[in-house]
Amino acid sequence: MLDSLFRPKSAAVIGASTKEFSIGNRVIRNLVDFGFKGPIYPINPKTDEVRGIKAYKSILDAPDNIDVVHMVIPAKFVPQAVEDCGKKDVKNIIINSGGFSEIGPEGEAFEKDFMARAKNYGIRVLGPNCQGIINTDPDVRAYCNFTFTKPEIGHISIVALSGGVAEVIHQGFSAMGVGTRIYASNGNACDITIPEIIQYLGDDDGTRVIVTYVEGLRDPSTFMKVAREVAAKKPILAMKAGRTAEGAKAAASHTGGLAKEDLATDLIFKKAGVLTFMDEGELIQAAAAFATQPIPKGNRIGLITNTGGPAVIATDILVGAELSIPPLSDKTEATLKESLFPEASVNNPVDVLATGNAAHYRACMDAMNADDNYDALYINLVTPFFVDTDSIAKEIAAVNQQAIKPMVCNLMTDKNQWTETVRILKEGGVPSFSLPGEAARAMTALVRYSAIRSRNIGQPDSFDDVDKSLAQGIIDKASAAGSKFLPSADVYRILEAYKIPTAGWRMAVSAEAAASAAEEIGFPVVVKADAAAIVHKSDMGGVAVNLPDSQSVQAAVKDMQARFEAPDLKFFVQKYVAGGMEVILGAKAEPGLGHLIMFGMGGIYVEVLKDVVFNLTPVTRFEAEEMLDTIRLAPLLKGVRGQKGVLRAGLVEVIQRLSQLVSDVPAIQELDLNPTLAFEDEIVVVDARIGL
Repeated sequence: MLDSLFRPKSAAVIGASTKEFSIGNRVIRNLVDFGFKGPIYPINPKTDEVRGIKAYKSILDAPDNIDVVHMVIPAKFVPQAVEDCGKKDVKNIIINSGGFSEIGPEGEAFEKDFMARAKNYGIRVLGPNCQGIINTDPDVRAYCNFTFTKPEIGHISIVALSGGVAEVIHQGFSAMGVGTRIYASNGNACDITIPEIIQYLGDDDGTRVIVTYVEGLRDPSTFMKVAREVAAKKPILAMKAGRTAEGAKAAASHTGGLAKEDLATDLIFKKAGVLTFMDEGELIQAAAAFATQPIPKGNRIGLITNTGGPAVIATDILVGAELSIPPLSDKTEATLKESLFPEASVNNPVDVLATGNAAHYRACMDAMNADDNYDALYINLVTPFFVDTDSIAKEIAAVNQQAIKPMVCNLMTDKNQWTETVRILKEGGVPSFSLPGEAARAMTALVRYSAIRSRNIGQPDSFDDVDKSLAQGIIDKASAAGSKFLPSADVYRILEAYKIPTAGWRMAVSAEAAASAAEEIGFPVVVKADAAAIVHKSDMGGVAVNLPDSQSVQAAVKDMQARFEAPDLKFFVQKYVAGGMEVILGAKAEPGLGHLIMFGMGGIYVEVLKDVVFNLTPVTRFEAEEMLDTIRLAPLLKGVRGQKGVLRAGLVEVIQRLSQLVSDVPAIQELDLNPTLAFEDEIVVVDARIGL
């Protein structure tokens, strides 16, 4: 538990300063100005008081039972200061100072030193190189931080490594007039981690929505476990940095080359039920809606407006995000025709006209709340001078307080003139946005979370007809030999061990043996050169297809023998399978997480189209189906323009068997099944590769 950090009863500042423009002074000032409920102890050996508060020469001289100590001193002095705090039974230390692991070996040594001392005394450390925490709870009022945003009381909590971005987000809420609950920026995070803070916020009754910003996940498996538990209780909104950075070095396989750098984090968020954002503005606006609104039961939106254009903009955004704008039920339509001006547009959106009054808005809201066709309400309100907009705002706020269905409001006004209207909506907990697009995207976020929370991905199927020991033995032998890629025979033996369907095959070492193997398999056949140095066979002239007889097989083998001088050269003879839809399946190891599983359109165009999707192991049946439906060319799998669809159940099973294979044998680094041919009644792998 981190209660003593986030709900401190006392605070000290080692490095407190009388200099106005210093962090050691600012922390004291923030605690005082924010109304911290506990005593404050400035620690400074050279002065008797800081900002009118008695100062102490050393932390050892201060009173006992200190919950939080700030350290605003050079890095080299921190280890001894931590030692003194240990002797004083301090519970938590916030190290604002920099100069630790972020600068190199010397700073890293200081960090290891003070952490060893902190652990010895059971002290928890936030930081170093961090801002600190804020808690707006009226019973706490802890501003253990040196930033400048003075938040109002609210229900949004913020946690981020980067203090700069966290403060930008915090200031964004302040600019909207939206309050926050707990703020934490933990810098180097040498002790207290983001997942640990998220876990705490998940148990905090005052936090209704958690906002986080990440630049990378140090312990992705722990983050995913904690985030999944918390996101099931309350929304977590996340933004990831570095999306435009160049990817990692090109990998040898298609799967590795197609997996972009930040993909694993995106998949962690998806698997855990975290709502992700590309833009900090959208994140802020969404959080403002989550802070006061219930979660919608579905995606059907009713719109109420007193001006047409903004409702059109909102409708475009909502429909573009796959939300539904259902027509009014007969009962709702009849009710509104009786309640509104005759000239009003009684459709969805309902336009009450610019002269629409409070009674008109109330009639619309009550009718749509009672109408089972709608899961949420979107309200446009422009504030004309000829209408009592304060009374309209009171009705909107009153309906919002009933919390029957979530609502957002696009308030189009001059906030300097319509101050009372703005105040009524704010105090009524109505999330209000200046632009119709902002309100629409906030509504979209509410619906997205509803879909995530109601999404039951199930448990992965476990196939008991596989031969794990055979696959593991092949991998162990190859690893011991230092092999980077398995020979084709080993690849196909592993696939057969996991009942992944393949075209019939034989291995041969000569032209004559290849011809004999082809006769056993049955013509036509494919011949592939097989050697450790030959990775992309077709690019290097190592593949001959649709060979109709023994003579063509021997000719192809002799041509490859002349082309390649590899000492381990062999020939993979395989049944030629014609037709079918070419798809790709693959896997790529992801440290700390297992593997990425890939599915998409395959063959020679895979790198051109890049129509692929990924998921993290283990992959359930629901997730495998979702992967088939997510690629851009998904309709082709079902059949279009008279063409028959493919065996989707077969693809789903192969995806799950592949997921089990790499989970059972984690030494597999990369795996490609490309192309895999999908037919109406079967799935056949015709080319495969495994890298270690």
